[in-house]
Amino acid sequence: MTIAFVDGPVITGDGRILEHATVLVENNKIVKVAEGNLSIPQNAKKIPIDGMTLLPGFIDSHIHICIDGSPDPVSKLLNESQTETTLKAARAARRTLLAGITTVRDMGGRNGIDLDLKQAVNSGLIPGPRMLVSGQLICMSGGHGWQLGQEADGPDAVRRAAREQIKAGADIVKLMATGGVMTPGVQPGSEQFTEEELRAGIEEAHKAGKKTATHAMGTRGILNALRAGIDSIEHGVYLNEEAVALMAEHRVHFIPTISALYHIEIKGVAAGIPDYAVEKTLMVKPHHLESIRMAREAGVLVAAGTDAGTPFNLHGQNLSEIKLLVEYGGYSPMAAIEAGTRVSAQVLGLENELGTIEAGKIADLILVAGNPLENIDILLEKESIRLVMQGGKIASGDF
Repeated sequence: MTIAFVDGPVITGDGRILEHATVLVENNKIVKVAEGNLSIPQNAKKIPIDGMTLLPGFIDSHIHICIDGSPDPVSKLLNESQTETTLKAARAARRTLLAGITTVRDMGGRNGIDLDLKQAVNSGLIPGPRMLVSGQLICMSGGHGWQLGQEADGPDAVRRAAREQIKAGADIVKLMATGGVMTPGVQPGSEQFTEEELRAGIEEAHKAGKKTATHAMGTRGILNALRAGIDSIEHGVYLNEEAVALMAEHRVHFIPTISALYHIEIKGVAAGIPDYAVEKTLMVKPHHLESIRMAREAGVLVAAGTDAGTPFNLHGQNLSEIKLLVEYGGYSPMAAIEAGTRVSAQVLGLENELGTIEAGKIADLILVAGNPLENIDILLEKESIRLVMQGGKIASGDF
């Protein structure tokens, strides 16, 4: 089937806006993008863009599909059945897709549910975003995320854990370089895996052609990961000049996940979030904002990731991160949109297939009412998402 999005503004995802453009989709691919007149096949279904804006499908480069955004989501997950977790994850996947996020990178699941959900989406069994998954995160004994992770101590054990996650089907190997906010008894700035342990896991992933990511808040842990050859830094609360310089030089992506800390702060203990999580969030916030400023000014590649599933950071509200990159991160609306499209596609290693509206790319597209460059809030309004197309198929929208 041929679909033509006709005569309207198109944000391409690479910093450009085409004011009066037409985009032609055949089967699952974008085949033509042009301003002005474009020859359209007679049998094409025409969708006018006028009054709306066409954008690439968004990519959330850091979610947790198995946790539900409740006040204490990890405790809740550990006390529910695997069946309940799976059903809730399937519902979260549908909500995420309908909100305009056509691809996600899941950064730590439970009992293989993320792996199975990926296959269910791929087979068409359930609606959801295209998924790249990490399986179980890998952490030191008692380290951040130990409740859901595979614990490993020493380079050989980390190497084995990475091999086991890859064997299970992980697309990404996630390693925990530091403590974090949501695990009781650990501090966000504390170093956990050593540089040698991180290097072992990273080497195994790269040998298998897989990308790597690290939960890294503290400075020493961030530097350990960078020296070990990590592909992306998640959270990056305590960046310093050396870290920023290494990230810029080696084109290591930074996913600040502003949404995670933002929702914990605004909801607080009164909403049922554990005291320790709120206390640590308030402690790290000013350092986090300073790190984002440093990264922006140094030209570090920043991608949009929400950490969806953490307290009140709900699946289906992922585009809040785009607004927060503008309001808290100091990015222009265009740069924030790029962070959630082109740059996130790079993080996933899918930049040749996704992230921009250009001929030859997979047809992941969304239509929104109005112009998000003038009012970024429209991305957060459910009624503003008029159409979601994934792989050339309309997932939502009455056209």
